[in-house]
Amino acid sequence: MTDSARDSNPPALDDLAPRQIVEALDRYVVGQHGAKRMVAIALRNRWRRRRLAPDLRDEVLPKNIIMMGPTGVGKTEISRRLAKLARAPFLKVEASKFTEVGYVGRDVESIIRDLLELAITMVKAESAERVRDRAARQAEERLLDLLLPPPALRTPTGIYDPSRDQTTAGSFSDSYEQTRDKLRQQLKAGRLDERTVEVEVKEKPPALPVGVISNVGMEEMEGSLREMFGNLFPAKKKPRKMSVAEARQVLEQEEAQKLIDMDEVVREATRRAEQDGIVFLDEIDKIAGRERGFGPDVSREGVQRDLLPIVEGSTVNTKHGPVKTDHILFIAAGAFHISKPSDLIPELQGRFPLRVELEPLTKEDFVRILTEPKNALIRQYVAMLATEGVDLAFTPDAIEEVAAIAVMANDRTENIGARRLFTVMERLLDAVSFEAPELKEKKVVIDAAYVKQHLADVIKDEDLSRYIL
Repeated sequence: MTDSARDSNPPALDDLAPRQIVEALDRYVVGQHGAKRMVAIALRNRWRRRRLAPDLRDEVLPKNIIMMGPTGVGKTEISRRLAKLARAPFLKVEASKFTEVGYVGRDVESIIRDLLELAITMVKAESAERVRDRAARQAEERLLDLLLPPPALRTPTGIYDPSRDQTTAGSFSDSYEQTRDKLRQQLKAGRLDERTVEVEVKEKPPALPVGVISNVGMEEMEGSLREMFGNLFPAKKKPRKMSVAEARQVLEQEEAQKLIDMDEVVREATRRAEQDGIVFLDEIDKIAGRERGFGPDVSREGVQRDLLPIVEGSTVNTKHGPVKTDHILFIAAGAFHISKPSDLIPELQGRFPLRVELEPLTKEDFVRILTEPKNALIRQYVAMLATEGVDLAFTPDAIEEVAAIAVMANDRTENIGARRLFTVMERLLDAVSFEAPELKEKKVVIDAAYVKQHLADVIKDEDLSRYIL
């Protein structure tokens, strides 16, 4: 199986042993073996829990994880790839944007509401895929009705008389079916894609003048108001002219919506959010602080206490119904340069029993990041410029030089980990990217001398490198 086929059809959770999970993560994230092992075990424990007796199953709670390490070393990517591998609803949020009631910020329960919405979108897409063929057939029939209205809508004098509901000599019906079959063959072959048809589409409902109330815990109220007004004022339809190719997509979506059982979608999405959901709490170190009675520490500890019920297990009311958070896996992450996990309130610390420290990236890691992962930066740039007919190639010494410059830039300025490679590579290939459509020589080789030549001024001027790299 190719990599693309394996990514589009990832193995079921039942088939993933911890070692295989780590190997799958290795295709996208370099190093950080300890963190990969920990999340692999956490994912496998979900499989184990499902096979327990019902009375014990509910008692087994997820072992939440704190990842410690500087930015850009792979914390978010490991979590995101883990969720994709498990086909689980995944939500990343910054803990610092939540504040306790009374301070400007968002309600922490919105985390669970957003997770459920993501799960609904995921399940709905899967349901649409299952009914895609049936929806396509129904959309095709509607398109044919637009291209060739049925006999009941046609009144050719002397052939069809609606008042008598009959066709003279039966010749018209035969002719109509034959013409329709010819159009169907042309439609399937794509020969009618440029023809224009008129389709009735739903108008978007007007925006409600209540967006300002969505600040502190009011997202649910706004959603309920939108739903209520939507029921009071059903969406209107308006005719719109479009090509047959566009109309096919619109009609297929409409037919798929009719075939999807939304009640079943919500039930399955709720189950997935509760049993398989993964929440990535980034910047947890920025809310680490104890009560000092004044200043920002009051708000930081307030956020922790608001997060506590969700992390330890509670029921959150949403517009789709209650969602239990007992078995959602929470992965918290932070650099912890100034604070440390022990600065979190004891109750919250106890809900994150597993901790792993991610290692800073070295030059050797940068070389591997540039070349090994399936989505490696060099592969991306080579593929992008190939669309312009440019054959871009990197010599090994050029890759080494790029990695060394990235490490140097991280040392001189803020250490942003592997994200520094994006800045360096974009600066390095600026001229090629700009001139690619006009290049006469389509073979471009990037060697160490090329790297030094194009980045020499920036490297020498430390002040300039702070702004450029």
